[in-house]
Amino acid sequence: MTIAEEFEKNPQVADALANVLEKLEANSVIKEFRDISKKVEDHEGLRQLTERIKVEQKNAVQCAHYGKPEAEKLAKQEADRLTEEFDQHPLVIRYREKLVEANDLLQHLTNKIERDFNDQLEEKLDDLDNLGKEAK
Repeated sequence: MTIAEEFEKNPQVADALANVLEKLEANSVIKEFRDISKKVEDHEGLRQLTERIKVEQKNAVQCAHYGKPEAEKLAKQEADRLTEEFDQHPLVIRYREKLVEANDLLQHLTNKIERDFNDQLEEKLDDLDNLGKEAK
């Protein structure tokens, strides 16, 4: 059994995890990230642009494979142009901003959990060490 499975079976840990997940779902940063993610995912123009980029990238690979350097160069240039267009789209810019915010929040939470866990572990180890010294 893995540590994750053991944690999932521990009701106290499972409840704490459910509580953290519930609070994350309700957090405005996470909500905004999910909202903008959905808008990007549902945006037909961005979807088409992504497909066009893939087509040009495949064309560049095929041209390179068949020894057509000029056609490869043109396909790469078009893929780069389309990628730049994608990158400059307002929804994509907002998505990336919200992604950074959500990532920062999750990193902060992860670091806090890790610090708290390590502090508690260190405290328990100190207690055990003190018990061992008292027993001698």
